[in-house]
Amino acid sequence: MKTWQLHTSLTSPFGRKVRVAAGICGLSERIELVPVNVMDPDPSFRRQNPLAKVPVLVDDTGYALYDSRVILEWLDGQAGGGVVLPAGAARFPALRMQALADGIGDALLLLVYERRLRTPDMRSAVWMERQARRSDLALATLEEALPAFDSRTPHVGDIALACMLGLGDSHFGGKWRADHPRLVEWVEAFAERVPAFRETVVAPVPD
Repeated sequence: MKTWQLHTSLTSPFGRKVRVAAGICGLSERIELVPVNVMDPDPSFRRQNPLAKVPVLVDDTGYALYDSRVILEWLDGQAGGGVVLPAGAARFPALRMQALADGIGDALLLLVYERRLRTPDMRSAVWMERQARRSDLALATLEEALPAFDSRTPHVGDIALACMLGLGDSHFGGKWRADHPRLVEWVEAFAERVPAFRETVVAPVPD
């Protein structure tokens, strides 16, 4: 069986998206993890993705795919189509939910990098508040109008949201949980249904 290399940080919510989607698509056994230090990626990784961002999936021909949204669509095609990327009327609600969840991840990761890469005297309180507000508003929107997946297969939007909530747990102490009981119930139900999500839990990461 030919394998595909997934170059990612094991703490990346976007890399986790790919791993969870591969599990749902029944393709986990074809994924070979290649850990990447996102703070100091080596030259070979930069050749695969000039943006030096994870995740990158390299197929069995050596072709590199990025970012996570592109990789999820590719995995869906490898699984026959219509597995995690719905067709018809359900497609764009799923893509919109993925975009919103990915936006949460982008905002939270910018806060992580601000704390990690800048000394306290160099940090911009205004800029950090702006990122926190983006995340808070998106979470509030989802809390008010959270689509149920019931018996359907989780799609790209569900996967993205679960992984971004996982980022809130691993890097921010799960503070989001106090004000979002419906999201807590939702992600716990997701974890119960999706083994790949439980298997890719990220341990708390210190500042």
